[in-house]
Amino acid sequence: MSSSNKIAYHTRSTSLPTRSHPLALAVEEQLCKLRSSDLTSSISNNLVALKNLYECVEDFLSTEDGKCLDAVLDRSVMLLDVCGTIKDVLSMMKQSAQDLQSSIRRRSNEFDAYMSSRKKACKIIRICLSDLKRNTNKNNDLVTEVSLLAEVEATTLAVFESVLSFLSGPKQSNWSLVSKLTTKRAAQQVVTEVTKVDAALKNKVIEAKEVQKPLASLEMNLQDLEDGLESVFRCLIKNRVSLLNILNQ
Repeated sequence: MSSSNKIAYHTRSTSLPTRSHPLALAVEEQLCKLRSSDLTSSISNNLVALKNLYECVEDFLSTEDGKCLDAVLDRSVMLLDVCGTIKDVLSMMKQSAQDLQSSIRRRSNEFDAYMSSRKKACKIIRICLSDLKRNTNKNNDLVTEVSLLAEVEATTLAVFESVLSFLSGPKQSNWSLVSKLTTKRAAQQVVTEVTKVDAALKNKVIEAKEVQKPLASLEMNLQDLEDGLESVFRCLIKNRVSLLNILNQ
């Protein structure tokens, strides 16, 4: 796999001293797995890897000085907000896909309702991507002492962007943590089912059978992403609770 297809990671990582603590090394190992992953071809697997990363972070936090974790605690709210927004978009899109499938079975073919829901979802995604860009820039302000956790955050934001890019299409993500590191072909592959449904519904003459197969596949993909993101969300909550406990000691 070419390096152009691999995940972005924090640029300061190359200048950091070697981390020899076993718990730090465990976090580094999980980060390396995500860095070497092609975000555009295995989003569900990357969400699983992200969950595993945060399980390692949970142990690593016990080794950190509480005085260095205030900034990380503040940023944990942002990560939860972004993750929650993506969960809402996934739920909205899955519901609209199910409603459209139901209307096709009833032969009422309520295509306009689906497209109206897609427009609302894409608007939310545009706002969320803009927030991701701003928060990625703020990531650079984290102090050196917590640079490993800053890398975890940067990687988390990159994975979140890959999910948003799948849900919206490559045109929504052009700034970017992911799009600059993916080939055009890979970017097209990641949005295949979404764009197939969109393209079918934008035709002047719509045949229900042209929509059913990609719609069913899209619904399965959305369910996988929803399950993976829910696991990550629970890890983020647990991570924040641990930070609060450390800082309150």
